[in-house]
Amino acid sequence: ALNVVLALVGIVLAAPLMLVIALLVKLTSPGPVIFRQTRVGLDRRRPDGSDHHWRRRVGYGGRLFTMYKFRTMTASTDGVQVWAQPRDPRVTRVGAVLRKYRLDELPQLVNVLKGDMNIVGPRPEQPKIFAELRDQIDRYPERQRVLPGITGWAQINQSYDSCLADVRNKLSYDLEYIERQSALEDLLILLRTVPVIVFKKGAW
Repeated sequence: ALNVVLALVGIVLAAPLMLVIALLVKLTSPGPVIFRQTRVGLDRRRPDGSDHHWRRRVGYGGRLFTMYKFRTMTASTDGVQVWAQPRDPRVTRVGAVLRKYRLDELPQLVNVLKGDMNIVGPRPEQPKIFAELRDQIDRYPERQRVLPGITGWAQINQSYDSCLADVRNKLSYDLEYIERQSALEDLLILLRTVPVIVFKKGAW
């Protein structure tokens, strides 16, 4: 209920801003305004593996869903499953500003209304990258036991991932969050997200 209310309020309040962003993205570079990308979501299977009637034939690590963002890169990079980098040449001028202030994430409020994500939770990963990290980092799939989020304990404590060490650090934050997850915890993380956005902490 908290997630739905916050998402609805967020969409209403941010609607004028999102319209301006959409126009800027459309007018400054060719391609769609909204970037759609497949991400790995909640894993509803039982941790002990006793879910014998599970229908999924391929173990993606969770239910796949389409995540929405304002496009910040050139349209030719659509579908490329790689990590972003500092001073990434694929990022457009408008996209660079959106990424610094995390404004490209606003369309994910729709994902929250659809039940794909929460406002707060571990960041959803791309399927190919998830499969690689699952094989390289112990306990990595455990982060899929809760819905992914737009912001989260890991996101406000560390910037974007650029190597395995970054992922390991973020995983520790994600597991810590899962242990103490509550509505109050989510509200505290939301409050701490504000200065991260305002001061562009950890943004490229």
